[in-house]
Amino acid sequence: MIKSMTGFGRCEVADEKRKFTVELKSVNHRYLDVNIKMPKKLNFFESAIRNLLKEYIERGKVDVYITYEDYTEDNYSLRYNAALAGEYLGYLNAMAEEFHLENDIRVSTLSRYPDVFVMEEQDIDEKELWSGLEKALRGACEQFVDSRVKEGEALKADLLDKLDAMLSDVDFIEERSPQIMKEYRTRLEIQEILGDRQIDDARIATEVTIYADKVCVDEETVRLRSHIMTTKDTLLAGGSIGRKLDFIAQEMNREANTILSKANNIEISDIGIDLKTGIEKVREQIQNIE
Repeated sequence: MIKSMTGFGRCEVADEKRKFTVELKSVNHRYLDVNIKMPKKLNFFESAIRNLLKEYIERGKVDVYITYEDYTEDNYSLRYNAALAGEYLGYLNAMAEEFHLENDIRVSTLSRYPDVFVMEEQDIDEKELWSGLEKALRGACEQFVDSRVKEGEALKADLLDKLDAMLSDVDFIEERSPQIMKEYRTRLEIQEILGDRQIDDARIATEVTIYADKVCVDEETVRLRSHIMTTKDTLLAGGSIGRKLDFIAQEMNREANTILSKANNIEISDIGIDLKTGIEKVREQIQNIE
């Protein structure tokens, strides 16, 4: 099984106290790059979240969106700061006495002074909070991985078809190359006859050998066939194979370039161009594999 690097997953987990919603989206990236957007209240879970994501994802640029709703009504408490209220009152009394003003301070007035009454959030049960968040994260990750696998299988089928077409091109080159040598020898013999010169088999053989050294692509086709078969085997084996396949594709491109540079025949040149086009398409698809 192979995975695409693009995917989407979403999960919502709710109970009578709170609700978590997690969404994951990803695109291609050389490494694993995770960007998390979540409420500040959950920031202390960031390290745990990243470690959990690594269980499911190895490569890709992943955006994680987490929302949190708290349904509890007793999550906050009111704290009365008596010492601060006393300081306010003491200063107000001193001002009234110093400036000979009427002291009209009322309880309702004093209660509105900063920090006399403070709303405080109750201590959060981190274990309970993480339990709900982890459930939502794993649910989203499982859906996310399923979408990547589904697209990955489609990529695999397309790549196998392209690789089979490339093997057909290699077959053609291997079958056509020996015929080019025979045709070249025949042309030399005809030139000798038309020139009314004595045919020197040794010289013709030497010329053919030199020509063969320049245009022979046996080594390149053998290596290219090996790379294609390795790519197919790797795809069928599955796993996290994107980087390996990218390297093999570079090697295939190198062999195709050499074949094209040696080609001294229009048919082989055309096939060489087809090979390079096919390899480029394969490389583009490989960029999508984890």
